[in-house]
Amino acid sequence: MAGTRALRVAVVGAGAFGRNHLRVLRELQQAGQAVELVGVVDRDPVAVAAASERFGVPGFETIEACLTAVGGLDAASVCVPTVHHASAAAPLLAAGVDLLIEKPLAASLADADLILELARKHGRVVQVGHLERFNPAVTAAQQHLHKPMFFEAHRLSIFTPRSLDVDVVLDLMIHDLDIVLSLVASPVREVRAVGLPVLSRKVDIANVRVAFENGCIANFTASRVSTERVRKLRFFQPHQYLSLDFARQDLLMIDVTAAAGMDPAMLAALAEKAQQGGAHPSAGLSLKKVVVELGEPLRLEIESFLKAVRERTRPVVSGEDGRAALALALEINEAIAVHAERAGLRDFM
Repeated sequence: MAGTRALRVAVVGAGAFGRNHLRVLRELQQAGQAVELVGVVDRDPVAVAAASERFGVPGFETIEACLTAVGGLDAASVCVPTVHHASAAAPLLAAGVDLLIEKPLAASLADADLILELARKHGRVVQVGHLERFNPAVTAAQQHLHKPMFFEAHRLSIFTPRSLDVDVVLDLMIHDLDIVLSLVASPVREVRAVGLPVLSRKVDIANVRVAFENGCIANFTASRVSTERVRKLRFFQPHQYLSLDFARQDLLMIDVTAAAGMDPAMLAALAEKAQQGGAHPSAGLSLKKVVVELGEPLRLEIESFLKAVRERTRPVVSGEDGRAALALALEINEAIAVHAERAGLRDFM
């Protein structure tokens, strides 16, 4: 990218997410892209020292120290715990820095609105880190979208001690909430939900049914106490059934017209077998594995963010998109609390 000024970028937060952002930014810089990794910030002196040494960049314990020392900072990834997103974003936006903020956008709608207000006031780009939007299988599915009417999302994970500052809805399910909101493009009409804490003090497993104004229905299941890892999204639309596997980055499409009269559960079973390489098209059944160009979602996300910063355009996942996903997640948590009260589960919450 000869002749293009390198964007000066820092990463705020040296935890697992922050280190991944540092890695990708360093890889992009080494690949000759117009980006320069200029600093890492973390209030933990041990963590910031380790990240500084590993990635060969100056380390700072405060955002203010980074802004003073670096000068001319163009953009930053905010990878601190969710409860600190607003307090980290505020001084950066005021200093004229464009932000990629890890999901969820904030811990509350008030904090989310503060971030968006500051972004508008200072004319800054804010992209939210819903990286599954950049999963190549999702990109491929968007090309075949015409009128989705039923979604089934499963996101199951083995328990780890990370991200326990938020519940499973804000930790895992929010990925699928964001994707479905972007695909349906209709207001939410009704939310029903149930959830329980299992190994932490917050809800670790949840099942949700969302009805949209246009008649679409979406079922979501998320667990961070599973014995297996599952990340799948299936949806029906007129004449088609699509099955998406986030981990495999593949997409299977079944022509439902050719399979008229077939039970939906059977279609799902066929899609499951096909994605595992074990199913063959039946007579009169049109089953197609869509070509997907594989790629690392985080790298694609960061490249998209840098493009929005450079061109001053609306990011693929805007701050408003992040707020919408957060609003739905918080509504789901309220529905879980109402259900717990009604079902006499308060002692378990």
